[in-house]
Amino acid sequence: MNIKNIIMITAVIIVGLAAALFITRTDKPSVEDAAGNAEEKTVKGPHGGRLLSEGDFKIEVTIYEKGVPPQFRVYAFEKENKVNPEEVKLTIELHRLGGKVDKILFGKEGAYLRGDKVVEEPHSFDVKIFTEYRGKSSKWEYSQVEGRVEMPPEVAAAAGIEIKTAGPASIRTTLDLPGEIVLNKNKVAHIVPRLSGVVTEVRKNLGDKVRRGEVIAVIDSRELAEAKREYIESVHRLHFAQSSFVREEGLWKKKISPEEDYLASKHNLEEAEISKQVALQKLVSLGISSGDIKALSVEPEGAVIQHEVRVPFSNKTLTRYEIRAPLDGVVIEKNISLGEAIKEDFDMFVVADLSTVWGEITVYAKDLGTVRVGQRVNVEAAAVGLKSTGKVSYIGPLVGKQTRSAKAHVDIPNPKGEWRPGLFVTVEVIREEKTAPIAVSVEAIQTFRDWSVVFVRYGNLFEARPLELGRSDGQHVEILSGLSPGEKYASHNSFVIKAEIGKAGATHDH
Repeated sequence: MNIKNIIMITAVIIVGLAAALFITRTDKPSVEDAAGNAEEKTVKGPHGGRLLSEGDFKIEVTIYEKGVPPQFRVYAFEKENKVNPEEVKLTIELHRLGGKVDKILFGKEGAYLRGDKVVEEPHSFDVKIFTEYRGKSSKWEYSQVEGRVEMPPEVAAAAGIEIKTAGPASIRTTLDLPGEIVLNKNKVAHIVPRLSGVVTEVRKNLGDKVRRGEVIAVIDSRELAEAKREYIESVHRLHFAQSSFVREEGLWKKKISPEEDYLASKHNLEEAEISKQVALQKLVSLGISSGDIKALSVEPEGAVIQHEVRVPFSNKTLTRYEIRAPLDGVVIEKNISLGEAIKEDFDMFVVADLSTVWGEITVYAKDLGTVRVGQRVNVEAAAVGLKSTGKVSYIGPLVGKQTRSAKAHVDIPNPKGEWRPGLFVTVEVIREEKTAPIAVSVEAIQTFRDWSVVFVRYGNLFEARPLELGRSDGQHVEILSGLSPGEKYASHNSFVIKAEIGKAGATHDH
């Protein structure tokens, strides 16, 4: 047995002894008559209430709560005969812990006097009773203890009881929905060659990181050679058409050749320019870089009236086609191997940017009115201990026929790659977040009789305080009634106090 366990056991024993001493001292409430003489024993009246007497005048004090909120009902007697309630003026003061005093006035109802206020729980207080009957005043005092135990601060501390102050707290109401981590489909690329050929190089494998523009594979393609040949020839034809136009324009201006020859050469020049543009766009659509295109042939420059000498294209392998990554990411699929013949629409690689992923949320039809785009959510993958926050970026417009649910997405930053697609998650949707004027920690709430209570501390005493509870977020719970701001209560280990009250055998006796 370690030292911590010994200390806890000792603390519980001390708490029990303290409670026993307190109950011994308070278990026999005193009844004082007008002369101040104390009576040790509580005398019961015919209605089961506390019977108080001064000479021949007696009153029986009961708290009635069958089918109605607790109320005082007081019966008056002279000797053994009932007294008309209208002849008795009665006031009761209930002095509670913390200095609160409930003053209750009485009026006739049937054969008894009924209090004008509800007797609030707990029924634990010092009672002062004032009566006037036929010109004579009487006063009684007694204590009624319920749900109360004495525990000095050092004993409470040894038992691990923590004290907090009731006050405002921010409380969130939430909705938990199931979900799964999936790829951010806005950052996924399926890489196809766009022309047929044979794979000659494979530079990346599954799991490899790639950079945008990086060569990841090379194929040998006759279709590419044909496209490059068309471009080279278009540049050559354009150069020839330019030269012809310059010559014909000069002859026409000198009135040597007819205008018809000049217009024909101009038309041929325009057609050559169109053909060159078509051939160029074909290469661009295949992903050929501008640098590689320039290496094929040097186009004529300057005004068409200037004669430009065509430079022959570089001696490059016309069939070599480099496949480049369209974005930064990771190779998550690879479907090629060396020497493989592939078609233009073959899915060679799938590259995904995993710096962000989606939490795909299943939103049931009944919750669609709760989830909104832009709403803040908490995402948790309990299996791997990951948590993140984000906002709902998308809610699907359709509800599945089988699942009766829609899909929603939340963007999750994933700089370390810890959020792996396929992980199941719980998504906590924050419905609203408001400040409760009075709140206590959830762990402080205990069940006592049929109440939800906290144990309020006054000096060395702890007393059960019945509460009306409001919203809760799992950490704090809103208090609608039963507690005032600034009151001290037991938060952690409050069950120890409940256990000690149970040992003391506190009753709800009126």
